[in-house]
Amino acid sequence: LAMRLVPTTAAARAHTHPLGITRNGPIDAGSPADGTDGLRPEDLRDAYFPSEQPEAPASEPQTIALVDAYNDPNAEADMKVYDTEFGLPKLPKCAPGEVSDCFEQVNQNGQTGNPPFPATEAAREAELVVCEDEVGANWETACKEAIEADGWAVEISTDIETAHAVCQNCKILLVEADSAEFPDLETAEKSAVKLAATEISNSWGGEEPPTDSEAFHHPRTVITAAAGDDGYLNWTEAEAAEKNGETYYMGTDYPASSPHVVAVGGTKLVLSGGARQSETVWNEDLGSSEENYGAGGSGCSTHFAAPEWQLKVSDWASVGCGTGGESKRAVADVSADADPYSGVAVYDSVPDLREEEGEVVNTPLYWWPIGGTSVASPIIASMFALAGGAHGVEYPAETLYSHLGTTSLYDVTKGGNGKCDDVYSSTCSGSLSSPFDCGLGALICNAARGYNGPTGVGAPNGIAAFQPLTEEARKQAEEQKAKEKKAEEKRLAEEKLREEERQSEAKKKEEEQKNQAGGSGRSGSTNGGSTTGASGTTESKAGSGGAPVSATPSTSAIVPILSAPALTQTAIVALSHGKPKASQIAFAFTLNVVARVHVKLAKLLVTHGRKHWQTLPYSLTIVAAKGRDSAHLSAHGKLAPGRYRLTLTPAHGTARTLTFQIG
Repeated sequence: LAMRLVPTTAAARAHTHPLGITRNGPIDAGSPADGTDGLRPEDLRDAYFPSEQPEAPASEPQTIALVDAYNDPNAEADMKVYDTEFGLPKLPKCAPGEVSDCFEQVNQNGQTGNPPFPATEAAREAELVVCEDEVGANWETACKEAIEADGWAVEISTDIETAHAVCQNCKILLVEADSAEFPDLETAEKSAVKLAATEISNSWGGEEPPTDSEAFHHPRTVITAAAGDDGYLNWTEAEAAEKNGETYYMGTDYPASSPHVVAVGGTKLVLSGGARQSETVWNEDLGSSEENYGAGGSGCSTHFAAPEWQLKVSDWASVGCGTGGESKRAVADVSADADPYSGVAVYDSVPDLREEEGEVVNTPLYWWPIGGTSVASPIIASMFALAGGAHGVEYPAETLYSHLGTTSLYDVTKGGNGKCDDVYSSTCSGSLSSPFDCGLGALICNAARGYNGPTGVGAPNGIAAFQPLTEEARKQAEEQKAKEKKAEEKRLAEEKLREEERQSEAKKKEEEQKNQAGGSGRSGSTNGGSTTGASGTTESKAGSGGAPVSATPSTSAIVPILSAPALTQTAIVALSHGKPKASQIAFAFTLNVVARVHVKLAKLLVTHGRKHWQTLPYSLTIVAAKGRDSAHLSAHGKLAPGRYRLTLTPAHGTARTLTFQIG
C-alpha cells in the first residue's frame, strides 16, 4: 500500500538527495511539483511531536516489527545510507554486550539464513535472464515474481526507514513472508509476536474474510494496519477495473477492518516554517477518470462488530455503520501523512524493473518520495513505541479513543475520501448504498469534528494520545463526556419541545383559518372536498361563497426536510443473504430539525397484468434527531424475494422514497 511519486520533469529527475518538501500548494495532477523530494525525519518530528525527543523510554525497550513479503537483500545497507544522509543515531544493541546493531531480518517462520525470493541479488538477476526474452504482451506474466519482489523492496525500505525516522532508539525487526498471500503474511505476523515485538506494522491489505484471523488477535501488543490507498470502499479502482473488463473489491481492507488492530487512515500534511500548517483527508483522485492518484481508505466492515470504544463516540449515529447491536466496525481509528505529494523520502537501491521501448529496463533510482497508508502505518506504530508501547492495554486502539477531542490529537475536519470529496451538489451525490461515496452527512467517508471514517480520532499531536489516561484524567474525561452527553440530550429535548409547540401553534392557526373560510353556518368541508398529498399539505377547494385557503403550517414553524435516504451497509449485506428479516432493513437519512418520521414499506405486486404497490404491515413512526439519523423496521417477519419501496415522511414535510431488490 505504498505509492511512489514519479518525477516527470528534468528538474525533478535531477535531484539525487532528499531536500525536504519545498512545495505544498495545489497539485497539477499531470505535472508533479519540482523539488518535492519527501519528508525528512526532522519534518516528521516537526509535524507530530515538535516539543519531544524521538526516543522511547530507555526503561522499556521497544521492538518495532515490519511485516512484508519477499526479500530485500539490500534492506539493512539501504537503511544505513538513509541514516547517514540524515544523521540518525545507530540502532541500539539487541542485548547488552552485543557488538551488532539490532536490525533483525528473518523469514516468515522467524528464522535467519533462509530468506524468501530473491535470496540474493544474484538470484534476482538469474530470474531476470529467464523473463527478459518475453518482452511484449507476456513480459509481466513471465517476470511476475521479480516485479512483485521489486515492489515489495520499496515497501520494505519505506517501512523500516520511516520506523527508524520516528523512533530512533527502537529495535527494528523485519519479518519477510514467502509471498503476498494471506496465509504467508499471517504466519509472518505470528512470528513477529513470538520474537517479542512490542509494535507490529502492516502496510498491506486485501479483501475482508468472513472471520477474523487469530494472527491479529494478540492482546497487549500494538498492531497497526494500513487502511488502504483507493478511497472509501476502494472506489478509485472501479473505473480502472471497468476499462480492463475486471471486477474490483468493494469493501474495507483487511487486516485494517479487524477490531483487534489499530486501523490507520491517510492525510495530506502541509508544513510551513518547520511546523504543521494543516492536515486534511488525503484524496488526490477527486473523481479523476484518467489515473489513480490515491485516496485514504475507509468503510464499514461487512463481518465484524464495532468494538466498544467506537460505539462510545458521541457522533457514532452519524458514522453510517449501524447503531446498537447491528453496529459494524468502522475504519479507520487514527491517521497520519499518506499523500505522495507530501510523502516521506525513502532510499532503496533495488533496481526499478519495467518495459521501455521493447526492452526490459532494470535501473537503480535510489531516492523516492513515497506516500500511501504504508507510510502512515509505521508512523503510528512508532509513535506508540515512543510512548512506551501498549502499557498493558488489551487493545491499544482504545487508548487513542480515550483522548478523542483533546489537544493530544489534531482534529482533521476537512475533506472526504469518497468521489464527492465531501462536496455535494447536483453534479456529485452519493449514499451509504453507493460504492463510490457515502453521501451528505455520513461520517464514514467525510471529515467532521470528532470521530470520522477517513481519519479516525485524528492525527498525532505529541505522544500523549498513545499513553493511557491516568485514573484522575480518566475520571475527568468521563465526567466531561457525561456532561456533554447530558447537555446534548437536553438541547435535543428542548428543540423537540419547541418544534412540537410550533406545530401545535400552526395546527391551531390552521383550524382558525378553516373556520373563517367556512363562514356563518357553512362548513368548508361541506361545500368543498379536500386532498392531501405526499407533502402533508391540505388544500380546501372553493365552495359556494368559500375562497381557496391553504392549510400549510405557518411560516413561523420550520418545515422538516428529509434528505439522503439510504439503506445502511448492514442492511445491504442482509439483502444479499436470502430472505432477510424485516428488522434487518436498517436505513439512514438527514433531517434539518427534530421531527416525527412515518415509515412505510410496500412491495411491488402484479395482479391481472397490472403493477401496484401493496403496503406491508411494518409501518412505524419514529422521533428522529436533527442531522444524520438511522433506524430499522421493528417487525421480525421475513421478506420474500421481490422489489420493495421504503417511504419516509416527516410530519408536515415531503415524503422521500428508496427502492431495493431482494433476490
